[in-house]
Amino acid sequence: MANLFKKAAVLTDIHFGLKSNSTTHNEDCLNFVKWFIETAKAKGCDTCFMTGDWHNNRAAINIVTLNYSLTALELLGKAFDRVFFIPGNHDLYYRDKRDIQSAEWARHIPNIEIVNDFYSEGDVSFVPWLVGDDHKKLGKIEAKYMFGHLELPHFYMNAMVAMPDTGEIKPGAFGGVEHVYTGHFHKRQTRNNVTYMGNCFPHNYADAGDDARGMMILEWGKDPEYHTWPGQPMYRVYNLSQLLKTPEDLLLKNMHCRVNLDIDISYEEATFIKETFVDTYNLRELTLLPVKNIDIGEDIILGNIAFESIDTIVTNQLTTIESDHYDPNLLLDIYRHL
Repeated sequence: MANLFKKAAVLTDIHFGLKSNSTTHNEDCLNFVKWFIETAKAKGCDTCFMTGDWHNNRAAINIVTLNYSLTALELLGKAFDRVFFIPGNHDLYYRDKRDIQSAEWARHIPNIEIVNDFYSEGDVSFVPWLVGDDHKKLGKIEAKYMFGHLELPHFYMNAMVAMPDTGEIKPGAFGGVEHVYTGHFHKRQTRNNVTYMGNCFPHNYADAGDDARGMMILEWGKDPEYHTWPGQPMYRVYNLSQLLKTPEDLLLKNMHCRVNLDIDISYEEATFIKETFVDTYNLRELTLLPVKNIDIGEDIILGNIAFESIDTIVTNQLTTIESDHYDPNLLLDIYRHL
């Protein structure tokens, strides 16, 4: 039997509609897909795998976001012989069943195949978001490659929080599979035969300093190669004393930057720094964070200079955690009672 693919291009967790249907984010997504196709075709890829979370909002899709999404899917359908679309948890209306998912209409786009259940073709298996007793099926799969959208224990959900072991997925669950490539967690990481490929590009400050995102190219029987989108936004956190020494080495176009005020400056100086750095280096954002001589228990806004409190930063980090095993509201309640 012929192999399912000769060389495949893989993307995951692009999240159309993120940040309240931000036009900037949706433009990033569409531009990423265009670069993804250009890179894949230059490398000779004939097949595409999308391993989940194409959309961000599982309950409803904004019409403007939907138009960006449709345009991108049509581009993928035209570019590849076959596009395998595996719905992730954000693509499902219900988190605990796969009856309704937000890209069902993509079946009508030529060359796009929605894989919404366990499916194998040749020596390749596909596993969508697990619901019910699906985890019991994993040990029965035998394949060279598995592609899926999986929430597995011990892997990092972001830079700080690892997925707990609930006991559902046993060690060796993928013993019959040579290589597992999955979406869901956005940080690129590998344990044994399982690899989280990393999402398309950094999305927020949970990704600060970690630019290992983009796309994966997999030639049958060879090690994967990873490519980073040159236009990706980046997130960084610096101390002001560090930044003032060599801003030209630290600031790049499209960067989101948080700056800790570890030295005393006046309001006028803060205004000058923000405006000058944003304009000179074409930053998307520069936020100043007070760390001394200012009460950091509340957000502070002086003119057009926004100072975020530690509470705001921690709250934003906790609310971005998505897992059946961590309740963000409970974590917030625990934090607030510390």
